[in-house]
Amino acid sequence: MTAVRTTPATPPPRLPVRDKAAALDRGWGGVSPMLTRLAAERATGILVRERGTLHLADGKVVHAESPAAPGADVLLAAHGTLDADVWRQALAESVASTGGAGTGARRLTGAEAVHRAGRRLVAGGLLTAGALEMCRLTALYDAAYFALAPSSTPGRFRYGSEDGPDEPAVDPREPDDTPGGPRPVPVADLERETLRRRDLLHHIWPDALPDEMPLTREHRPAPPPLPARRQAVLARVDGVRTASEIARELGRPAFHTLVDIRRLVAAGMVAPRPPVSLTEPLPGPPGHGPPVEPFESVDPHITLLKRLRDALEAL
Repeated sequence: MTAVRTTPATPPPRLPVRDKAAALDRGWGGVSPMLTRLAAERATGILVRERGTLHLADGKVVHAESPAAPGADVLLAAHGTLDADVWRQALAESVASTGGAGTGARRLTGAEAVHRAGRRLVAGGLLTAGALEMCRLTALYDAAYFALAPSSTPGRFRYGSEDGPDEPAVDPREPDDTPGGPRPVPVADLERETLRRRDLLHHIWPDALPDEMPLTREHRPAPPPLPARRQAVLARVDGVRTASEIARELGRPAFHTLVDIRRLVAAGMVAPRPPVSLTEPLPGPPGHGPPVEPFESVDPHITLLKRLRDALEAL
């Protein structure tokens, strides 16, 4: 160890301070090394991961899908912006416009079908270009958060189109001059936003178990007042629904619903449903029924200790 002698005239050296901007730059690439490599080589295709898919064009993300996140159609139809039947009709017309079997035209990918359906609605005056783009980006970032979650299986990338050669399926009847076309999202921006969302959820409640398990209410003698948005989430907690199911029912992004659920868990009003006891006999004849995998229950004392630790860290 080197000792540094100081005098009143020479103050001690300043402690090093991390540069947040540089840290963000270094953080790019830590979410998915494969996605970073694909962005560097300006690849076009579909990255399939355990919890979702990312559609790339010239190394940028143009579409994302995940079973855990509602699509743009759900977000558009949730609050009366667009009727669900109108969206399904536009989607069916976009798929049918490429021709049937034997015409030489390939099938549309999911990203292309959604884009063409949106352009039809904008061209027909049923939807504004701004509303379409806002819902598209909201759904993209929402699905990408789950698609880029840590996984136990490696991702797979399919170069080119999803169902055939790289030539696009062009139909002269499609409104190509519709304003407000989809804007690709750079991979660096997507990964930074994913890391920011992870940090936000961890700061609210560090345990990710409520994100996937069915949720149940915790009765408190004097529950704190809740905003209307969080009350709507709490009203749908019934011991059966998961966070993704609540998000679809409310027509909200799944990540925003996770934020409300983790705040409810931190307030002691919601908890993951306890696992099924292995000692209780299942209904029906012995030996029948699906096998139940052992699951480690959450000790309530551990939950209390986590809350105390988070409170002390926040001081």
